[in-house]
Amino acid sequence: MYSVLIAGDYSKSPKHESTPLLRSSSVRVLLVEKTDRLYRNLKDYVTMDELDLEIHFVKESVVLSKESRSSEKFMHGIKVLMAKNYIDNLSEETRKGMLEKAVQSIYPSFAPLGYRNVMGLTARGSLSLILMSLPSSRKSFNGTQAGNVQSSRLLTELGRLA
Repeated sequence: MYSVLIAGDYSKSPKHESTPLLRSSSVRVLLVEKTDRLYRNLKDYVTMDELDLEIHFVKESVVLSKESRSSEKFMHGIKVLMAKNYIDNLSEETRKGMLEKAVQSIYPSFAPLGYRNVMGLTARGSLSLILMSLPSSRKSFNGTQAGNVQSSRLLTELGRLA
């Protein structure tokens, strides 16, 4: 009898909680959508290799275990490095985009609560303060404090006033 752990559960939990879970449990089979969903860094790759698990990569139609051929392990190692390259490249491109927005004096994200993004020919990417009437602001925030208004409803209402 096997216990199976879905890799999504593993990859979303903090590192210090997930590896001991795999070490101490009866989990011997791991189901993973694809390579980059399992490994967050190269150290995870080494750790998984030491755990003596049978890992099923569903989209890749590959099963890796201690008995796998060396060529399968080699190809898997290449996929791990390709996933790392993709993550590093994505991070690099994001940083370049944020820097470019800063150079152009464009706010690099969604406007914080109480502001809105202004798009136009002259004020592209700048922020504008949302001027709400004091009574409606007080009523909204007092309602969330008292538990009468859900914060998601408040955000919707504030977005409508913007």
